[in-house]
Amino acid sequence: MFERPAAGEAAVLVQLDFGAGDFAERLEEFRLLATSAGARPVATITGKRGRPDPATFAGKGKVEEIVLAAGAAGADLVIFNHALSPAQQRNLERACELRVVDRSSLILDIFALRAKSHEGKLQVELAQLEHLMTRLVRGWTHLERQKGGIGLRGPGEKQLETDRRLLGKRVALLKARLKQLERQRAVRRKARSRGEVLSVSLVGYTNAGKSTLFNALTKAGAYVANQLFATLDTTSRRLYVPTCEMADGRSGCQIVLSDTVGFIRDLPHALVAAFHATLEETAQADLLLHVVDAASPDREQQMVAVAKVLDEIGAADVPQIIVWNKLDLTEVAPGLERDECDNIARVRVSARTGAGLDLLRSALAEMSRKLAAPIEYEKI
Repeated sequence: MFERPAAGEAAVLVQLDFGAGDFAERLEEFRLLATSAGARPVATITGKRGRPDPATFAGKGKVEEIVLAAGAAGADLVIFNHALSPAQQRNLERACELRVVDRSSLILDIFALRAKSHEGKLQVELAQLEHLMTRLVRGWTHLERQKGGIGLRGPGEKQLETDRRLLGKRVALLKARLKQLERQRAVRRKARSRGEVLSVSLVGYTNAGKSTLFNALTKAGAYVANQLFATLDTTSRRLYVPTCEMADGRSGCQIVLSDTVGFIRDLPHALVAAFHATLEETAQADLLLHVVDAASPDREQQMVAVAKVLDEIGAADVPQIIVWNKLDLTEVAPGLERDECDNIARVRVSARTGAGLDLLRSALAEMSRKLAAPIEYEKI
């Protein structure tokens, strides 16, 4: 376990506008990412560019502005809300004489901080090592005096002196262990299938309220916090839906509800690959509850980001119900919406107050009935 410094590392945050839109929302999310990692933002540098500078990403003038701001604020590091190439990161560190962390490293660092289960730690270590292997060309001597910190948790600190061969061996070992855990999970999934238990996964953007909703439905007591990636390890609980009348006459149905890691835009590819085994549970689910923060002005873009990750892990075709959460922060009333085919499209709830949860349970009962019904084919 790697502890955050008590006072937090003083960080200069850098975000540039390349004309993609939703700049303010991305900046606010960036601040929350930084504080979730234990940083203490002391300055924020913004600016507009047509394209990234090949050498320093930000350009000569902006780098000078960063150096002045970091010196005036006594910063410990500089964090970019962008993916930096190894050469750009190296050039920035030389210019600033400070540690420079990009968005990918920042997200990996938060995952290292949050991982609690054995499998979660293996997955994070694999992602960090694969990210590190692309950056072994840089000089690490200025980091060897550090005692940890943002971007240096997990395997980074202890692997600075290793070469590609040793890293490759460790990566191969981690992949073998995760493959074994994946096979064990497949066996458990088969057992659930034989028991005719409906598998439902909560998915959504990080901090959308998935764990709060999970607790409200199952009384599981899962960790909840107003942080990005507060939940990292998948948790599953059985949920009984008593109002469900099955086609074979049974009066109720068992559901296995799983709380999964939240998604985020520009999720590092190494992280998606490392967590493939865990995310496969989502792709194998019978139904997805896509939890959306209804109070967020950025919710439409967040839904697009979630859809992109679902497509990447092969879960785009899994039946889905949109759960419009956090109604207590809006003026919208609880409700259930249907599409033109009379299928459930969206349920509006507040997991925190419990408003609309009865509608969500009814929706689960209805979907359970439909998914459990035998398929009838027309005679030709």
